[in-house]
Amino acid sequence: MKQEGIYVTTYQGKSILKGIAIGEIFFYQKEEKEIKRYKPENLEAEQKRYEKARDEAIGQLGELYKKACQEVGEVNAAVFEVHAMMLEDDDFNDAVLNMIATQGINAEYAVAMTGDNFSKMFSEMEDEYFKARAADIIDISNRVVAVLGGSGSGNCELNKPVILIAEDLAPSETVQLDKNMLLAFVTEQGSSNSHTAILARSMNIPALIGVPIRKEWNGRMAVVDGYTGTLYLDPDEETLKELKKRKQAEDEERQLLLELKGKEDVTLDGKHIKLYANIGNISDVAAVMKNDAEGIGLFRSEFLYLEKDHFPTEEEQFQAYKTVAEMMAGKKVIIRTLDIGADKQAEYFHLEHEENPAMGYRAIRICLTQPEIFKTQLRALFRASAFGNIAIMYPMIISIEEIRKIKEIVEEVKSELREQGVQFSEVEQGIMIETPAAAVMSDVLAEEVDFFSIGTNDLTQYTLAIDRQNAKLDSFYDAHHPAILRMIQTVIDNGHSKGCWVGICGELGADTELTETFLKMGIDELSVSPTFVLPVRKLIRTSKCSD
Repeated sequence: MKQEGIYVTTYQGKSILKGIAIGEIFFYQKEEKEIKRYKPENLEAEQKRYEKARDEAIGQLGELYKKACQEVGEVNAAVFEVHAMMLEDDDFNDAVLNMIATQGINAEYAVAMTGDNFSKMFSEMEDEYFKARAADIIDISNRVVAVLGGSGSGNCELNKPVILIAEDLAPSETVQLDKNMLLAFVTEQGSSNSHTAILARSMNIPALIGVPIRKEWNGRMAVVDGYTGTLYLDPDEETLKELKKRKQAEDEERQLLLELKGKEDVTLDGKHIKLYANIGNISDVAAVMKNDAEGIGLFRSEFLYLEKDHFPTEEEQFQAYKTVAEMMAGKKVIIRTLDIGADKQAEYFHLEHEENPAMGYRAIRICLTQPEIFKTQLRALFRASAFGNIAIMYPMIISIEEIRKIKEIVEEVKSELREQGVQFSEVEQGIMIETPAAAVMSDVLAEEVDFFSIGTNDLTQYTLAIDRQNAKLDSFYDAHHPAILRMIQTVIDNGHSKGCWVGICGELGADTELTETFLKMGIDELSVSPTFVLPVRKLIRTSKCSD
């Protein structure tokens, strides 16, 4: 979308990573080669020529994998292992070899045609993840065609810091770009689920997709605003001044991050605190990485349900959980199971009107009374556990009977996956302590689970009998109420007595007035909004757990 004002022209796209970049545009023009079709004299020799080029392309992907491991981590570099596997795929290779033999055509044309056919097949699939794989197919076929033509890997050389714009960028092109010379990139095509987008997030580079780029923009001044998804082309002085001010504030925050990045969350008296982040969507992972959280302490899985008009399938859920696990590269990802109900409604659940939905049919109560919904999510979670360090957390628990019922369903799911030969990992399983019942019974509940995560938002409203969404009661609502703090202390003590680690994932976790208090209570983990990671880290490193 193009918007023109008196002094500035803006283009609206979809943001891949929040951030602001100011600089000169470099238009990346891919080398377009016409692939000619001809009939080789020796078709068997042509097949061997293809196989040799394919092997060389696989070797190039191995080198790209090594480079990407250093720049974006082993898990995010795995895209190049995937590309190599695609080139080793029997269906792809048989299609190329068969086309050469039956149609009597040259290897370049056969590879290009096969790439187009497979890409078209993926692009027409309904699932967004598989749609995004269409670009990967084109990438690998272009690589083999380039090798056959003797043109190598096609690296894009940048000799000064620029905002790179292109119709699209393949994962291999993204990784080969010099990060020191790349301020941001803007593309017309691509998707937020593509490997290129994932790599951009991992490289912490502001990026927009869906912008109608123009070749004539090359060399012009621009600003990429990843917060609003806006590209400013030749901004006027007043607009540029405001954007530079925002950029300066962002740089100051980044400087604080640099000072604390990589440093352990250890108190003055030597206790390590797990400082995690809360997220509500896959796109939030970029903020987790940017703020250097040690892991994800609360991944609200209900976004998958709230953004759809149907129950998300096992495959849709699996791809979401797998993506986050891979992006976090081995760091802990605690995923809360479905917490629909109360203030979070999805029409297709057909939940009846309730006078008091906060205490009604919600969360684990839905899961245990509609186990088919629960099992679908659990299957997706356990499948995704093979791709990262996933833990599962169950909300709104009030009794030991609920936990034991959950365990029965979990064992059913694991047994089914084993029978089907599906790989999964044994994961930590914990519960949220957000009801007074769970807090009071925490000594018994601790014997059944691996960890507690205290949801202080609901725990406070249930303990004080105050609706936290009722503005008229704000003067009565005291999150620092002694009863709340006593409950938290009780949960910590009971958890530790049975070998359970204990964290806080509610808003109090980011309340810096209480950080030192929680440390003295013996808390093991704090999970906060990504933007609070640095302020809380600073307090952890300057506090003691004992007087």
